[in-house]
Amino acid sequence: MMRFLTAGESHGPALCAIVEGLPANLRVDPAAVNRELARRQQGYGRGGRMKIEKDRVEVLTGLRFKRTLGSPLTLRINNRDFENWTGKMAPDGEAPEELDAVTRPRPGHADLAGAQKYNLADVRDVLERASARETAARVAVGAVAKEMLAAFGISVYSQVVSIGEIAADTLSPDELVIQYEKVENSPVRSADLVAEEKMKTRIDRAKADGDSLGGVFEVVVQGVPVGLGSHVQWDKKLDGRLAGALMSIQAIKGVEIGAGFAAAVRPGSLVHDEIGYEDGRGYFRLTNRAGGLEGGITNGEPLMVRAAMKPIPTLYKPLRSVDMTDHAPFEAAVERSDACAVPAAAIVGEAVVAWEVAVALREKLGGDSTEEMKANLENYLELLARR
Repeated sequence: MMRFLTAGESHGPALCAIVEGLPANLRVDPAAVNRELARRQQGYGRGGRMKIEKDRVEVLTGLRFKRTLGSPLTLRINNRDFENWTGKMAPDGEAPEELDAVTRPRPGHADLAGAQKYNLADVRDVLERASARETAARVAVGAVAKEMLAAFGISVYSQVVSIGEIAADTLSPDELVIQYEKVENSPVRSADLVAEEKMKTRIDRAKADGDSLGGVFEVVVQGVPVGLGSHVQWDKKLDGRLAGALMSIQAIKGVEIGAGFAAAVRPGSLVHDEIGYEDGRGYFRLTNRAGGLEGGITNGEPLMVRAAMKPIPTLYKPLRSVDMTDHAPFEAAVERSDACAVPAAAIVGEAVVAWEVAVALREKLGGDSTEEMKANLENYLELLARR
């Protein structure tokens, strides 16, 4: 019922997204989208590109006076750096004779595999689209999803769990809500001030060494009702969809939900959540090791998902590669300068998780308007209360 597509190259004229299936009469404030785009550009360890781009969204279709029409929503984010790349990235005209093709694929990127797959002689035809710059469009789409979730009392948060070998004391879902301002004000998205300083020092050292760092971030979704997703088919399981969405983010190499990989080394008695019941509250779990999902279905507890990001593969201390024209060895070219992008990746993680939860909510509630969805939710919650 809901889907989106993004388009655009890193140094092309713009990034675009088309969102289809939103209910009518949903309030979407472009200023809220811009705030999310600004959050993505922050974080300790980011490179010079963030000083060039000041991302702002332009809504072209599907919105009137900050209300959705039920028709496709079209979003556009201009690339300010395009003015410096018109000679290399112009959509029209002929390639200049002096254009230098990129023939040295960088280890850890899509460069070589993409060039082989699409029979391309210039790696730039791959790296421009494979770039993490594309995530700006997904953050814009996620911002719209957050607006929809907020209308139903659902909120999305994130925090950094670790950068390199430095781990932080993370906040529980309830603590995260209360202390979220600390996370938002932290350059590494952590309320643990001791870990924050260690992370910054570690990032500085990696940058000085011409190296990069990865890490782990966590996304928490509060206010999710019971019953989103389904157990009846593999592609309806919400945990699978969340994992796939997070894995689609550039440089993400692992995802866990709830206890995740730790559950593999614990006995069942320390993994599964016991069930309780109280009048006025209904069913609940005494713990939340499942991360709010059982059998691919939300169980009413906060959603908790974590994603592991590999170090950015473009280094100032280049790795070895081979030229595609003559197979001669070379050191890989440098295309970007982030030493660490884990805090920014957490914002992208929020966006893709928000989208998947919004899609599942839309599937559950149906309807053509926000008002109809709210009425359906009220009826559903009344049904749950009687069980």
